[in-house]
Amino acid sequence: MLMEQGLSVVHLFGKSTPNLDREAVIAAVKEAEEADCQVITAAMIGHKSDVAFMALCADWRTLRRLQTALQHAGLDIVDSYVSITEVSEYTKGMPEEMLRGRLTPTIPPEGLNAFCFYPMSKKREQGANWFATPFERRYEMMMEHGKSGRQFAGKVAQVISGSTGLDDFEWGVTLFAKSPDVVKEVVYTMRFDEGSALYGEFGAFYVGYLEYIGNIL
Repeated sequence: MLMEQGLSVVHLFGKSTPNLDREAVIAAVKEAEEADCQVITAAMIGHKSDVAFMALCADWRTLRRLQTALQHAGLDIVDSYVSITEVSEYTKGMPEEMLRGRLTPTIPPEGLNAFCFYPMSKKREQGANWFATPFERRYEMMMEHGKSGRQFAGKVAQVISGSTGLDDFEWGVTLFAKSPDVVKEVVYTMRFDEGSALYGEFGAFYVGYLEYIGNIL
């Protein structure tokens, strides 16, 4: 279950239970990290979950062991998302270093501790079918989208992972931001881009802040 290129990504959202074993959760994260897996943890805000785990690894089996260990430690996994890192068809001309960064990102970026995850797809409906739109037009819209994002350079970093055939939406978007208000500002700003305004469909948003797992539980 190894990736041929890039990394597998799983987001796990958990709630505490009366049977929670704090030390076992910490041990599960440490074991995954020792198996060449990047794991970040976030304290979540709101009722949807208490804690989020974002794990990147080449091997699905390592991710599955992490998931099982967290459940055995007394966490109720209330939601999840499965995806893989990718280089899209819209990255033509990007420097090789940037392309490698998309396939094998290093997380979290320093100093960007606000956390946001949401899934998204592009519409397939009459009058707004992204996949029936010519590539050149889609490319123009994606360039506009990227230009909007560059306004927030230094304030936001993102990991966009593909999930077509793997989960309910087509992409998972993970944002790391300087502060919570920046998360709101960047998402709001980019929704005015034509590619989002006409074609974007979004799932549930999960927000919080990066924190050591021992301080969350």
